Amino acid sequence: MRTPRIRSRSLAGQLFAVQIVLVAAVVAGCAAFAWISDRAEAEKAARRQVTATATAVAASPAVAAAAGAKDPSRELQPYAERVRHDTDVDFVTIMSPRGTRWTHPDPARIGEPFLGHTGPALEGRVFAETYTGTLGPSVRAVAPVRDRNGRVTALVSAGITVDAISARHRRQVVALLVFAAAVLALGGAGTYVLNRRLRRHTHGMNATELARMHDYHEAALHAVREGLLMLDGQRRVALVNDGGRELLGLRGTDAVGRHVTELGLPRSLTDALLAPEPRVDELHLTADRTLVVNTSPVSGGQRRGTVVTLRDHTELQALSGELDSVRGFAEALRSQAHEAANRLHTVVSLIELGRAEEAIGFATAELELAQALTDQVVAAVAEPVLAALLLGKAAHANEHGVELLLSPDSHVDDGLLPPALPTRDLVTVLGNLIDNAVDAAGPRPGDGLPAGAARVTVTVRPDGDDLLLRVTDTGPGLAPGTADEIFRRGWSTKGPGAAAAHGHGLGLALVRQAAVRNGGTVEAGRAPSGGAEFTVRLPLGAGAVAPGDAGERP
Repeated sequence: MRTPRIRSRSLAGQLFAVQIVLVAAVVAGCAAFAWISDRAEAEKAARRQVTATATAVAASPAVAAAAGAKDPSRELQPYAERVRHDTDVDFVTIMSPRGTRWTHPDPARIGEPFLGHTGPALEGRVFAETYTGTLGPSVRAVAPVRDRNGRVTALVSAGITVDAISARHRRQVVALLVFAAAVLALGGAGTYVLNRRLRRHTHGMNATELARMHDYHEAALHAVREGLLMLDGQRRVALVNDGGRELLGLRGTDAVGRHVTELGLPRSLTDALLAPEPRVDELHLTADRTLVVNTSPVSGGQRRGTVVTLRDHTELQALSGELDSVRGFAEALRSQAHEAANRLHTVVSLIELGRAEEAIGFATAELELAQALTDQVVAAVAEPVLAALLLGKAAHANEHGVELLLSPDSHVDDGLLPPALPTRDLVTVLGNLIDNAVDAAGPRPGDGLPAGAARVTVTVRPDGDDLLLRVTDTGPGLAPGTADEIFRRGWSTKGPGAAAAHGHGLGLALVRQAAVRNGGTVEAGRAPSGGAEFTVRLPLGAGAVAPGDAGERP
């Protein structure tokens, strides 16, 4: 039979037990110290009290006068009793130098010898002692009574019994114990309240479980590739794992404790992190990455912070761009196949009608028209990826009623592009710029543009140590003051509603990201034709040459 595992007491419970023991020990120690000190202080106080009483009685002229009378007890007994009651002592005994009592609380004891020492008093000194007399153990003082000549004519003894001192001390101890119990109860209540709060914060776990959870927490943070960012209620970074540092470009900086606005993140991403409402699968761009951001507020009656998860969408976005390009190529091939079928049907029909010469002329003209752009692109752009992209975009533009032209000075030799410049980024840059230009220049109902007026011109050539990519269109151009806004995520010529609903507004942001990632620049302006002009420069390194020198290269 398996024995049940006994779970150790929670951390809050352990601390509560320790604190209760400490409070009890402190209170008990203080009570013991107070009891001992009060006992000693009570005896000292009794000695001072009886010494003062005996000295005062011995100095009384009435006592000195009565000491010389034939019957001292008749005058001194009432006086001694008054003094005893007024000074709250247990006895005041006035005696002869030989020790015969003249006064006593018990009148039957008058005339009997005094029980105690009188030697120091007979020598003229006041002294105190603890001695057992007729009333039991007592603290007493003996003082001499002197006449005018200084001779000791009587002795005065005042005392308090030990039982009376103990009774006083017991009353003080009772008060002390009541106070100690109140302190213990108050300390226990305060400790209980604090440990209830601690139990709530530690969820009833013990020290071993908390340590194990901390180890798992640290291991999970370092093992998870996705980024994790936690913000406190003041929007300051409370925690960030290794993946979050890498995705946000925070390596080498101490991000914990800094406000979100101090991290140097793009404006759109900063706004998403500061937003009070949750964000789900939002796409945001940093300098070199595309991130999918999810935020979830942490609340418990009040806002306590935000949990942010980050996923790297850069590779997927690049693959998506390549897939769009491939889809564009497929559409271009479909369109060309459809057009080729129409032309072939026309040629066949002309031959069936017996117009062979017209069929040959039509076929030759169509072939020369279709081959002209292909020959121009292949002759000017030896890079196969760029050439395929331009041919595919030309067919796509033709479907939208836009003519795609390659500028005469365009020239890219095979091997010009360095290995450090990914062709994927070239497809991203040039493909998005051409798509935007085709959308901007495309004819619209009621614009009154003549046929063939919609054009997009592409320039691809080395310029010094850079690769120059320029796309111009005959569209309406950029609105004044939007040159900086167009590269922001979500900006689109179709308006913010279209950008949000159809995914527009990301292309130009990806263009700038790809350019910056490769150390290049991107500029937007107005073309001589009145449309928009975008110029991207990407560094080539030492292998770049000017267009005029192309023929001199080996």
